[in-house]
Amino acid sequence: MPDPAARDAAEEASAFSHPAVDPDASAAYGAHPDQVVDFYAPRDGRTNAPLVIALHGGAWRAPYDRRHLTPFVDFLARRGFAVASVEYRRGSDIPRQGGAAPVAGRWPETLDDVAAAMDAVPELAAAHLPQADPRRIVLTGHSAGGHLALWAAARHVLPAGSPWRLPSPPALRGVVALAPIAHFDRAVELGVCGGAVTELLGGEADFAPRAAHADPALLLPTGIATTVVQGRDDIVVPPAVAEAYVEAAAKAGETVGCTLLEEVGHFPLIDPAADACAVVAEEIAQLAW
Repeated sequence: MPDPAARDAAEEASAFSHPAVDPDASAAYGAHPDQVVDFYAPRDGRTNAPLVIALHGGAWRAPYDRRHLTPFVDFLARRGFAVASVEYRRGSDIPRQGGAAPVAGRWPETLDDVAAAMDAVPELAAAHLPQADPRRIVLTGHSAGGHLALWAAARHVLPAGSPWRLPSPPALRGVVALAPIAHFDRAVELGVCGGAVTELLGGEADFAPRAAHADPALLLPTGIATTVVQGRDDIVVPPAVAEAYVEAAAKAGETVGCTLLEEVGHFPLIDPAADACAVVAEEIAQLAW
């Protein structure tokens, strides 16, 4: 049996080995340099293509931006999807005092940006990606981006008074969350991404009140078709996190699909060279078409 850490490192190296793919167009949804969306047209030239909105991962930390997701985004475009890849403000490049990793996330800016981008993408796509069909939108995201995807689909069930709350469900065909940080308490128990969840929420003192506005497991049911795709051998965001979210959904009266992939870790889900990536595209197609 291969060493889990060595396997994870090899899978990460494979996923990050592909050259970045430049977008066909980009558009700003705000004044900050990180408030931008990249658009990728379907490579087969089709029109009225389903629109996939993609949110990258990286533990909400600044060193990880949307560029690392571009091979996956291009893979989806080659499968006939129109794609909008969203950038958003993340944590500082400089570790918090006493920490080893860059700070994870900004409160409230990270969620401000995702909400603003989701609200802006349909209009921006009409101008910059006319091949997209805004009536067929599927939201996807990997790791921390999987959290943001689940959160964005749940804005209509946010607590009253939340600045991000929508009056009605977003116009989505569904969500495909890839190894998402979907259940904050379980992620903290497992030490996911070096305490990134607690940092995103601003520290332990703010954890509970802010989790009520940010933890997908507390924002159920959504009424939005949702599927989680998870590698069973993932040591970055272990399957127990996704399983806890699926269980929370069931307790709330909602069924969330969960596709567990054998002998797959964290990164093959976004690696065009991996079979797992084709599974992800099929899960998106099931909702989009």
